[in-house]
Amino acid sequence: MIEVAVEKRLGAFALDARFEAPAHGITALFGRSGAGKTSLVNAFAGLLRPDRGRIAIGGEVLFDSTRGIDLPPERRRLGYVFQDALLFPHYTVRGNLLYGRRTATHPVDFDAVVALLGIQHLLERRPGALSGGERQRVALGRALLAGPRLLLMDEPLAALDQARKAEIMPFIERLRDELRIPIVYVTHAMEEIVRLADTLILMTEGHVAAVGSVEDLTSRLDLRPLTGRFEAGAVIRAEVAAHDTEGGLTRVAFPGGALTVARLDLPVGAKVRVRVRARDVVLALERPQALSIRNALLGRIVEIAPARGPAVDLRLDIGTDGHPVMLWARITQRALAELQLAVGSQVHALVKTVALDRSSFARHEPGLPPPDESEAC
Repeated sequence: MIEVAVEKRLGAFALDARFEAPAHGITALFGRSGAGKTSLVNAFAGLLRPDRGRIAIGGEVLFDSTRGIDLPPERRRLGYVFQDALLFPHYTVRGNLLYGRRTATHPVDFDAVVALLGIQHLLERRPGALSGGERQRVALGRALLAGPRLLLMDEPLAALDQARKAEIMPFIERLRDELRIPIVYVTHAMEEIVRLADTLILMTEGHVAAVGSVEDLTSRLDLRPLTGRFEAGAVIRAEVAAHDTEGGLTRVAFPGGALTVARLDLPVGAKVRVRVRARDVVLALERPQALSIRNALLGRIVEIAPARGPAVDLRLDIGTDGHPVMLWARITQRALAELQLAVGSQVHALVKTVALDRSSFARHEPGLPPPDESEAC
């Protein structure tokens, strides 16, 4: 487990963060700017000393104010990837990578890391000749070659445009799925959370507001102020069931139903997460006929949020008995009244296939524990 209970006063800001999370997969710290995410990660790394508290990973204590334990950064075996790659401009890519190995107590195979990140052709270049995405891949490699037990990533995609983000995310997924290195990942982008995270930690004003799975926390109404209202929606665990090659479509199934989506380049049986935004869901009392929308999911209203302006959010259960699957829909108050919708009402939730774009999906197999030291690459 990752165990954190720390307090730190920084001028007018007070960090008082407490949580436990599995020490495998990706644990995402999510919150607005100033929530304390970076301060907490710096406390992990030993770059910020808490006033009091305790930090432990897998039972090994990194900091404990009561016992007088405060391991220096180089003894914590944590890799750190910053928003800015922070590469040495006078070193080649090879030199930057080898710098990461100089203090490694658990050496990692150089060629394996280079191959994993696809940077063989960059080894003799200097950072100034790299794109933003290439620099971040090199920064990832440098952190990995230090042989970390856990990787810290502080908004590693924030400075990149959409194309470079799309370039980097598959490599982060490979770290999670192939190397199985635990990652603490800081972001304020829900798209990254849905695609990458196993455990979600919501932070606000220096405190941890909630800890849980992405599916659970994104479905909770009380957390909407933290997860974001405009992009609010549900995250559904599903499995690739079939491909329609001629139509360019894929069917993903979940307990109680299925969604037809644009073709996914994944094998049948692959586990995925699908994010459906509340604003992309239309409700009907009867199953519609002769309609271009491919997805009509039978569900029951289980919660109606307090109205904000002309709109209101409704939470639906579209799963089977004993296997609830939650979906949010955003409609107008006038529609709510005219359709006479209430908790318990049965409705059909309509979702356009084209509303579920690439950012709505993530391949996400159940998280695996980290390998034994002998299994490291």
